[in-house]
Amino acid sequence: MPLRLGSRGSPLARWQAQEVQRRLAALGQSCEIVLVQTTGDRRTDVSLATLGGKGLFTRELELELAGHRLDAAVHSLKDVPSLLPQGMALAAILEREDPHDALIAAPGMRWDQLAHGARVGTSSLRRQAQALALRPDLRILPLRGNVDTRLRRWRDGDFDALLLAAAGLKRLGRADAIAEILPADQFCPSAGQGALALECRADDHATWTALQPLNHAATAVAVTAERALLQRLECGCQAPVGAYARMEAAPDECDYLVLSAVIASADGQRLVRRHSQISLPALDAAPAAEVAARRLGLAVAEALLGAGAAAILRESYA
Repeated sequence: MPLRLGSRGSPLARWQAQEVQRRLAALGQSCEIVLVQTTGDRRTDVSLATLGGKGLFTRELELELAGHRLDAAVHSLKDVPSLLPQGMALAAILEREDPHDALIAAPGMRWDQLAHGARVGTSSLRRQAQALALRPDLRILPLRGNVDTRLRRWRDGDFDALLLAAAGLKRLGRADAIAEILPADQFCPSAGQGALALECRADDHATWTALQPLNHAATAVAVTAERALLQRLECGCQAPVGAYARMEAAPDECDYLVLSAVIASADGQRLVRRHSQISLPALDAAPAAEVAARRLGLAVAEALLGAGAAAILRESYA
């Protein structure tokens, strides 16, 4: 029987679900896509931070899973809370697309060339905080809606520039709108940005087995570090926190996992960055590699807390 694959209804979410459907079909597993509207999709009249930040784009899909009306759900991993509901599990993390943030502006325009007081649209408190830390002269304005809606409002002149995830633009064939890919040392991405996650019931071994071949070990290990950091900070997906882990090879031929993280106040006036690295066991020894990655995430979280991250987080939720 085909797997019932749950997805949000936005064009990007549908593309992501269809990509999973294509990959499963190549493995001989058929599936049908079931569209589910989430709180984050319904409430486009207020900011994501105002709505609470946790599970805004996943909660309804998880309710459908729990009720056995879906077999699996496709998520943008950056939207998935670091603690899953009881009885749920991430069966696979797909290979990451470009994790960086992107500047949408006139062709050839760069971040440091934006005019004084330029109107920049974003729905992300993390992007807002890092943008104002770099350019306090800018006017950061709220912007909700799907990718095409945001691009249309920019083209209509409502904004001088936008900040969006590069991955979504590339997946939808809108990369031509990107003026600049923003470096991670200035705009640290959201934990899980660019990666897709497949969630199922923890006791559904048949679905787990069907989805596992789509798991990309290097991406799964990297996002384990990022999500461990979020879990230790006890913050939601919409918090002004960036976390970006990547594999780097060293001269001694060991693989290293490097994690960079940032937390900033909404006005950009207080910002803390920390990073660290750890040598990894072989990726084919997945449990050991993920334990090491989690240890790295917790260590960088502790470094952030020691530098005042808790106070910044409390301020952002006030």
